[in-house]
Amino acid sequence: MQDLFSLQGRVALVTGGARGIGAMIARAYLQCGVKVYISSRNQDELANFTNAVASLGECVAIRADLSSLEGIEFLVDEIGKRESGLDILVNNAGATWGAEFSVYPEAGWDKVVDLNLKSPFFLTQRLLGLLKTAAKAETPSRVINIASVNGLVNPGVDNYAYSASKAGLIHLTRHLAVDLAPAHINVNAIAPGFFHTKMTAYAVEQDAGSIMAMVPRGRLGNQDDMAGAAIFLASRASSWITGHTLALDGGLVAAAG
Repeated sequence: MQDLFSLQGRVALVTGGARGIGAMIARAYLQCGVKVYISSRNQDELANFTNAVASLGECVAIRADLSSLEGIEFLVDEIGKRESGLDILVNNAGATWGAEFSVYPEAGWDKVVDLNLKSPFFLTQRLLGLLKTAAKAETPSRVINIASVNGLVNPGVDNYAYSASKAGLIHLTRHLAVDLAPAHINVNAIAPGFFHTKMTAYAVEQDAGSIMAMVPRGRLGNQDDMAGAAIFLASRASSWITGHTLALDGGLVAAAG
């Protein structure tokens, strides 16, 4: 039982891994003995994070823009130069855009849907060979998509492309789980609720009381909450779980009915 949650010696890629939820997951994996690759468009954020976690383990930063297929292929090539297999892929990089329905712009829609939904599909597709190489029947490779509770319930705010893209990612998770199961690759998703990140900072700082009232557990998510979910979905403990979305939300979705 002691190795049920062990990730020692695995190799992971966490996109958008320099800050927010991606950084929480990357940090957790490093503490579990995983060699972690992180990607971001922001070189300063990459450098700051790798410096901060230098004592925890091997973290390799690769600057890449995943909003284009060219950027995805660049990242895949860089991983392929360094590794013969990939045990864990965390599709976390994402964006949001808010505007009233009557004026919601095409540019905002395309930016969000491309990064949140198209990019995870094509990155997983391009990394399939490395995921297959690492996969075994008893220790499947893992794809973990970072969705959102906004893809499960009406968010109540004007983030139309974001909620639609996350709902699409949840369904894509189910679809890929079935298709990739014969290759011993598990595909699951985490749908975070309110964590204090750059993306949620404005809402949390402006109206923390209303947010807390929506969450039955009465608090925001933290590093340990995200670490526990990410470690579970990457470990032997979840080997027979695929195609599911874990609402990591303190009960928010349950309260929404």
